[in-house]
Amino acid sequence: MKAYVFPGQGAQFVGMGRDLFDSSDKAKSYFDKANEILGFSITNVMFEGAAEDLKQTKVTQPAVFLHSVILALTSEGFAPEMVAGHSLGEFSALVAAKALSFEDALKLVSQRATAMQKACELKPSTMAAILGLEDNIVEEVCDKIEEVVVAANYNCPGQLVISGSIEGVNKACEALKEAGAKRAMVLPVGGAFHSPLMEPAREELAAAIENTTFSAPICPIYQNVDAKPYTDAEQIKANLISQLTSPVRWTQSVQHMIADGATSFTESGPGKVLQGLVKKIDRSMEVSSI
Repeated sequence: MKAYVFPGQGAQFVGMGRDLFDSSDKAKSYFDKANEILGFSITNVMFEGAAEDLKQTKVTQPAVFLHSVILALTSEGFAPEMVAGHSLGEFSALVAAKALSFEDALKLVSQRATAMQKACELKPSTMAAILGLEDNIVEEVCDKIEEVVVAANYNCPGQLVISGSIEGVNKACEALKEAGAKRAMVLPVGGAFHSPLMEPAREELAAAIENTTFSAPICPIYQNVDAKPYTDAEQIKANLISQLTSPVRWTQSVQHMIADGATSFTESGPGKVLQGLVKKIDRSMEVSSI
């Protein structure tokens, strides 16, 4: 079975999507529609803007979403049998599986990005990548820290991202190094994504999601909150709302997809991060990109 996967924030680069825009009238129409919906020229930022501008959460998330979705929708023979997306990528996966329209998903992504940026400004917070430890050890160390810090992204075996207050993440990094982590690196991100500190953003996004029409997808979507496949529109909505304050269970999602028959993974979007993670989860898997 053919699985398609969609990346999240961090995969962006200046120039992303320009070749699509220039070579496909269908792609150009999607980009033009996006500029109209967003109320500013995101294509200018994506194609020739400053890297710092592209790093702003309110720009990054719609940009990665657009590149990922337009690649899929304009790809010849695109026919997913299962889909998954890493964090923001879950919205791309939902469009690819026809559970959400392009227009509605872009509006939600824009609202999500703005809400997350506002939540980040309420309390200084950050994330850190922890390499070389078992997941349960990272979880146990985080549980003992008095400040807010939690396991946020289960990316692949031996690579887990933690998220929380600056003090909490710094304390956890020191404790995890003592516990044997090969590396504990604070990441250049705007805030503590997928942690309790995103609760204000979750509340704001929940109302928007509840007021958006979702359809049953054409194939199962493996959602971040518990890595299980879903086809019920209402359950997909509920999981999407929970996603902002819950960890991204990417390792488990890929494992479940393989157990359910995935024989190849195709990444749709900027970069090759997810292809690398899939290979680290199961080296026997065939990976490629659109």
